[in-house]
Amino acid sequence: MDHKPVLGLKDLGLLMLVVLAWAFNFLTSAWAMREAAPFLFTAMRFGLLLLPMLFLMKLPPKGQRLRLAIVSLLIGVAHFGLSFLALHMAGQLTSPAIVTQSYVPMTVILGRFFLGEHFGWRTGLSIGIAFLGVLVLGLDPAVLANPAALYTMLVAALMLAIATVLMKGLQGIDVWTQQGWMAVLSIVPLLIISAIFEPGQLAKLPDFTWRVWVGAAYSAFVSSLLGHGLYFALVKRHPVAQLMPWMLLVPVITAALGVFLWGDQPGSRVWMGGAMILGGVFYIALRRLARASS
Repeated sequence: MDHKPVLGLKDLGLLMLVVLAWAFNFLTSAWAMREAAPFLFTAMRFGLLLLPMLFLMKLPPKGQRLRLAIVSLLIGVAHFGLSFLALHMAGQLTSPAIVTQSYVPMTVILGRFFLGEHFGWRTGLSIGIAFLGVLVLGLDPAVLANPAALYTMLVAALMLAIATVLMKGLQGIDVWTQQGWMAVLSIVPLLIISAIFEPGQLAKLPDFTWRVWVGAAYSAFVSSLLGHGLYFALVKRHPVAQLMPWMLLVPVITAALGVFLWGDQPGSRVWMGGAMILGGVFYIALRRLARASS
């Protein structure tokens, strides 16, 4: 796979579209979940996503199917379901958007133990700063008022980190096949979870207003179909390490949306902890970029 050494203006513009698509997903999803419960909303998202994927997805190679199934359930059910639950519980956009970035240091640690990927003391220090930032953010009064939201987002981030490590072993599977099978495998478990833990939600499905369907459609078609499609195209042309620093704009823009459109009022500990988390992740990204360029 050939990679271009630098991002041109066109590719940088496409990357900014991805960043905006993913940042606004926090806003539109939180808006929709004022009415729809999180796990049912996640199932709706995947149900809509499956419609175009049926024409794009392929049968995965036989030797990859079990790993693909595990990755799909970890991301589709555990990560997305818990992320939307945390977003719903938090009642604000800023801290969930920042805390989800903790999947990056988690992935680095898991890669060290399960893939033999070594890292130096500077990266280790950055990981420590990022996790200390989570602690500082968690001590903010607004977050302390509902700590379960923080713990839930951390578990969601861990599920994504585990899936990311497992994804490195997937071969011969394009982004549409992965997205399609994730939808196929996730819808039924999500509906079962919703039926058990969100009683009565399925019966309300026909009565949901347009904002729920707009939120689910945005998450499916703009965030996933457009966002992941463009990101996959960019990854084919550039090293992931080159794109990672730019992706940190997602929580930054989400925090701005939270303050100006959602009414978030983050305290000083949220800003301080957020700066530590994003600073640690940014340094990890720079170290990966340096290795990719050497």
